[in-house]
Amino acid sequence: MNENLQQELQRGVVIPAHPLALNGNRQLDERRQRALSRYYLATGAGGLAVGVHTTQFAIRDADVGLYEPVLQLAAEEMDRADTQRDTPVLRIGGICGDTTQALGEATTLRALGYHAGLLSLAALTAADEDALIAHCKKVGEVIPLIGFYLQSAVGGRALPYSFWRRFSEIESVVASKIAPFNRYQTFDVIRAVAESGRDDIALYTGNDDNIVLDLLTPYTIRCSDGREVTRRMVGGLLGHWAVWCKPAVALLDACHAATVAGTGADPDFLRLSQEVTDSNAAFFDAANGFRGCIAGLHEVLRRQGLLEHIHCLDANEHLSPGQLEEINRVYAAYPHLNDDAFVAEHLDDWLS
Repeated sequence: MNENLQQELQRGVVIPAHPLALNGNRQLDERRQRALSRYYLATGAGGLAVGVHTTQFAIRDADVGLYEPVLQLAAEEMDRADTQRDTPVLRIGGICGDTTQALGEATTLRALGYHAGLLSLAALTAADEDALIAHCKKVGEVIPLIGFYLQSAVGGRALPYSFWRRFSEIESVVASKIAPFNRYQTFDVIRAVAESGRDDIALYTGNDDNIVLDLLTPYTIRCSDGREVTRRMVGGLLGHWAVWCKPAVALLDACHAATVAGTGADPDFLRLSQEVTDSNAAFFDAANGFRGCIAGLHEVLRRQGLLEHIHCLDANEHLSPGQLEEINRVYAAYPHLNDDAFVAEHLDDWLS
């Protein structure tokens, strides 16, 4: 990752977590997969995260075999977009599994031109802290790392402050996606980065339940050595931003402007925060333990015409009872949050 890309990452950008487009037979729909990438890049998103939870971890299964093909398609679309942009698109790829698998995935990402790997530790359920750190260091020798605190409801494991403090000392770490959906655990990561003295690790929210306030909150840490450090989450790497992405770009710009102006979370931002969180509850199926979280995002993209189906690789993943009604409700309640008109205007081009 060169200096310009590091500066862009640290400035803070919108990075949607890229879904997987499937046809009626639950096979890759390449045309719509490309259309999704084109949509995100047209909104002004600064990066794409591919091969992550929203892309479905099952793309790695031997009988599916979509990990590298999906990464390749997105890379081709980012190559094309880069010819029209002053700043290249940040290319983030998901990495998971045991050390052997993770090293293989990191090598694939590097070969395909990805800039960093979002490292999930969910598979290492029995590993102690020393083993986790050793794992991260090995993967970080292959590609720059973005830490990933995945919420437990979708398979993440608890990672204490002591882990994040040691993780922040790994030279190849360039950012952390903080997504435990938990304020206590969120603070653990931010405090760990502050205590480490690393001002070059970018903090990104992955807390889809608290997006706006995460982007507006200053965290002032009084460190053990007497330093006082203020850190902020500068951007988002979010499944929620897989839908209604153009307003998300405007939202991040507004949060950056408020930070510069020192106006903070005024009543309009507080109201917007709850609207976004309420929408996320519907899309992510919070009422049912997030079981329909990917199908919910697919339903929004299907309505816009970007997807033809809401299928997941696992036929048992679908909308939960009552989730469709919740999506209908938030669509009607917050019309200013969607980008349906923008999508309708450009959809034919993206699908061509």
